[in-house]
Amino acid sequence: MNENHPKAPAGRAPTVADVLALPVLAAGQPQVVTGLPYLDRPVRWVHITELTDPASFLKGGELVLTTGMPLPEDAAGVRRYVDELTEVGAAALVIELVRRYHRAPDALVQACRARGLPLVTLARDVNFLEVTQVVHALILGNQAEAMRRTQRIHEAFTALTLRGAGPEDVVHAAAEMSGRTVVLENLAHQALICEPSGSTVREALTGWEQRSRATGPGDHTGVGGPEGWLTAPVSYQGERWGRLAMLPADGPAFGPEHITVLERTAMALTVARLIHATPWEHTAHRNALRELAEQRHPSAEDARARCAALGLPTEDSRYLALLVDLGPGAAGTEPEARLHRELRSAGVAALVGELSPGRLGVLLALRAAQPWRPVAERLSRTALGLSPEALVSVGSEVADLADIARSFREAARVTEATPPGQPLPADRSFHELPDIDLRRLLYALREDPRIQDYTERRLGRLIDHDTRHGTDLLTTLGHYLDAAGNKTTAARRGGLSRETMYQRLRTIERLLDTDLESGERRTELHVALTALRVLRTT
Repeated sequence: MNENHPKAPAGRAPTVADVLALPVLAAGQPQVVTGLPYLDRPVRWVHITELTDPASFLKGGELVLTTGMPLPEDAAGVRRYVDELTEVGAAALVIELVRRYHRAPDALVQACRARGLPLVTLARDVNFLEVTQVVHALILGNQAEAMRRTQRIHEAFTALTLRGAGPEDVVHAAAEMSGRTVVLENLAHQALICEPSGSTVREALTGWEQRSRATGPGDHTGVGGPEGWLTAPVSYQGERWGRLAMLPADGPAFGPEHITVLERTAMALTVARLIHATPWEHTAHRNALRELAEQRHPSAEDARARCAALGLPTEDSRYLALLVDLGPGAAGTEPEARLHRELRSAGVAALVGELSPGRLGVLLALRAAQPWRPVAERLSRTALGLSPEALVSVGSEVADLADIARSFREAARVTEATPPGQPLPADRSFHELPDIDLRRLLYALREDPRIQDYTERRLGRLIDHDTRHGTDLLTTLGHYLDAAGNKTTAARRGGLSRETMYQRLRTIERLLDTDLESGERRTELHVALTALRVLRTT
């Protein structure tokens, strides 16, 4: 390769060592006299000087070239010369031993050594102008390439955002562009999405919660923790709800481009949360149901007219919303048609449509004296016939079609509060609002940062203590709280003596700075512990 067009070091400014290795300088037989440990300093420019006060023309990061002609005669003047170069942040001093000197002056060597300034001598004549041309081409070429790479990163994420990419696509792009494993986690340190690069998912996620806790929280993008993760917070509506982690790999350390990738990923994920709440559908029933459930219709009158045109009674009727979750495997239009036929055979007018993959929305229009529970039960049995894992959630009955959005919201709350495998009530095959107890409420709120933050603030120190010391105080606290503060019952459940139970409870009180004899404190901890159990089983 021609020395006038050197290859720039990828992703970083050239260092003093890089510059000394260039043929144009290597021809001068450079020798590092002082500052060998500092040859990794970046060189941001080259400055030729024959002045006694060159520092006044520098901004920092320069490789200073001189023939030695301006060096003061006295040692004090030499020290002042070096002090000024050091204070302005010069990268190194290169002196040619051809004209004035044939060996580096002792005063200069001592001054450079004292200030940690790399001093390099050249035994042969070198064309300083050619040095500046080559090095400046290297620096500017590297800067231009870095700018092009940064621009390509911005363009790639802009394209992802414009086409409405989902979070999986965004994280995949981040891993592909960075060549590093990228993980998206929530505030409870649960890995939601993992895109491995150069490793397996198992390698990336083994012991994730403990490793993530060890990394510590971060409000800004930066490298931290014992493993040296690069992390960036992910926000939604101004509130942090998760974190991106880019894991280190063999090779160069994280650079500016990695930071750019991670920050753009966080921005794209924020947008994805806004646009991927519910996919759109295009059939008439689906569009009508969506407009009603989300109150997107221009007016109540428009909604009634649209429903009437689809055959739904809009006068002298009562309305009820149901959500039928069949799971992602129930694709196609057959489930919708089957439920619609069942309702029609029961003499019930209804709209049925897929609101999102695997989830059907049902709007029942009931006659004034017609009870809704038998209809909901019949619909639920049909849904279970389509899929044994089907989940049917029911909102409350409303008298006006304009209020049906509330019934859909209530049904959605029931669905959100029903974990997989939740047993059906003894008297029916669907779920409704009164079924939501504390555990199911916390299950519904498990992704809310406030719940995760509350749990961490109440129990984080206890969890950290158990992790560091191999204890199981969290389980002991659970036995105590589940026993409503009865120490004897708690000790028996934990297989402990009363003395051991008392000792552990005192330790728990000290770690959590709380009074376990207080009913209010126990209630707070019991809520936090219930939330933690929910978070760890979902």
